Amino acid sequence: MAGGKIQKKRHGAAGGAGGGTGRLQGGIPFEKSKGQHILRNPALVDSIVAKAGLKPTDTVLEIGPGTGNLTKRLLEAGVKAVVAVELDPRMVLELNRRFQGNPLSSRLKVIQGDVLKCDLPYFDICVANIPYQISSPLTFKLLSHRPIFRCAVIMFQREFAMRLVAQPGDSLYCRLSVNVQLLSRVSHLLKVGRNNFRPPPKVDSSVVRIEPRKPLPPVSFKEWDGLVRICFNRKNKTLGSLFKQKRVLELLEKNYKTMQSLQLTQDAEMGEKMSADDVALLANMVEDLSMETGDEKEDDEMEMDADMAGDGAASFKEKIMDILQQGDFAEKRGSKLSQVDFLYLLSLFNKAGIHFS
Repeated sequence: MAGGKIQKKRHGAAGGAGGGTGRLQGGIPFEKSKGQHILRNPALVDSIVAKAGLKPTDTVLEIGPGTGNLTKRLLEAGVKAVVAVELDPRMVLELNRRFQGNPLSSRLKVIQGDVLKCDLPYFDICVANIPYQISSPLTFKLLSHRPIFRCAVIMFQREFAMRLVAQPGDSLYCRLSVNVQLLSRVSHLLKVGRNNFRPPPKVDSSVVRIEPRKPLPPVSFKEWDGLVRICFNRKNKTLGSLFKQKRVLELLEKNYKTMQSLQLTQDAEMGEKMSADDVALLANMVEDLSMETGDEKEDDEMEMDADMAGDGAASFKEKIMDILQQGDFAEKRGSKLSQVDFLYLLSLFNKAGIHFS
């Protein structure tokens, strides 16, 4: 079940796909605040199921099944099982009523609860039409799930979906794009107009396919996101300008001194790998990842010049600028850097003993 514009306030998952008039059987109204907009075009439901590439051995996770129209198509596709997570008890009741006495019910398990708070069971594929206000936290919760699933086919608000697939240089390319694409391959499958829903939401939608990378990249995600966060603070400023900011230099110098005092070897740090727990940290830091562009923030950060800094600070600033020059990054902008560029830049900093976590 899809729903309006992304809000910072988090709501639980409640959704569904299929026909309807805005009310359940029995006259129970759908709640727009929970993203309860019913997909009324059965051809789109069939298309979503077809693009999931389901196998008879698959266990499918469906988030926000609503009245069960997508659920029914998934079960009819002959999968091993469908596990549906639904927050709204009214929808759970309706779902159970719909499949009561149906032979398909033996392969359906309904979990009532908030998908962001409950432990997800094993699944091979996730197919979902979600409330859009949970897009960011749900995406990263799925990417941190273990064991790694094969793919997720999810309907998002169109602008959010376009950020997921944006490439370096695109206007929508942002920290969300970089982080999701580090962890997965993302592709846009189809656009869904708002008039395909009842009641129509205020935005268009898109269906996206997310395939987690196996294995995960050999990098600490805490380090990675620390670097990317700085580069996208103002994504169209040069990295040379961003890394001259007093706040950034003070943070990196503090990390540098801490690492030196702990006498952690470079080899040990470079051997750190990304783990599920590492990725799961995003569950608590996605509020600013959903619809950012990277240029909204009007900070007044001052650049640290020689008159402001002591000998030690000036020396550290020179060290940072030397690293940027070494990789020819000083005049480049975060909005134009690829995954390979960010990985290379992070390796240059780490080799010099500079860390971001």
